[in-house]
Amino acid sequence: MAPVSDLEDFSREQSQMTKLSTIPHFILVHGVSGGGWCWYKIRSLLESSGYKVSCVDLKSAGIDPSDPNSVLTFEDYNKPLMDLLSTLPENEKIIIVGHSAGGLSVTHAIHKFGKKIHLAIYVAATMLRLGFWTEQDVLDGVPDLSEFGDDVHDLGFGLGSDKAPTSAMVKKKFQRKIIYQMSPLEDVTLAAMLLKPGPLRALQGAQFTEGKDVDLVQRIYIKAMHDNVVNPNQQDAMIKRWPPSDVFCLESDHSPFFSTPIELFGLLVKAATSKQCQ
Repeated sequence: MAPVSDLEDFSREQSQMTKLSTIPHFILVHGVSGGGWCWYKIRSLLESSGYKVSCVDLKSAGIDPSDPNSVLTFEDYNKPLMDLLSTLPENEKIIIVGHSAGGLSVTHAIHKFGKKIHLAIYVAATMLRLGFWTEQDVLDGVPDLSEFGDDVHDLGFGLGSDKAPTSAMVKKKFQRKIIYQMSPLEDVTLAAMLLKPGPLRALQGAQFTEGKDVDLVQRIYIKAMHDNVVNPNQQDAMIKRWPPSDVFCLESDHSPFFSTPIELFGLLVKAATSKQCQ
């Protein structure tokens, strides 16, 4: 029989593990051209409030050194998120948050790991149940930047100049006007230094098969009311087609983690602590 002191130590360890497993673990997923760095304000606020936070760099994004022109499938692009989720225990209270095209990554995750994910939050994000299968999916989920002209992207042609582009990034001179029109100048400057071309071909190929646990995952949508990328009409269309349990609104541009960080943080905490999410 183990000594009483050993049993007490084991009991304390088990209690601590149970406590840790009930603390929400926020996994924050960036959009195209971004990286985990996009969430630096939100991560700081969440961690200061006692939450566990992971900020993923998808393949070719952030500090991942991969060439976006070599990332040709969505599964390859989203592999860092899938790898992270596969390592987390079943009893972890995972809240996954996706911004912009990061919504595709969130949807992919809930199809594959529905039992592990406690809550999915879409922030001005693409929210399509099965990705891009139909023309309507493209109309609702792909940004239309035509009002800003025909030459707003820098394109990469990894398969040859005679083939469709494999990567894209909004040109620097358009970034503030399109993505960050309400964000502080310091954050616009930071983004201009860190944004990278996104793997366009991989994103266009985001198509999912139905996961058996997808409907077990509660979803929340946070609208950005002054979004020039995923415009409010597109956000409304996706919400109508695949209704989440709650919809919240922010008076922000496409990047509320810069323009309205305190308000976004408040909504994330509200979601984490609401009765539905306990």
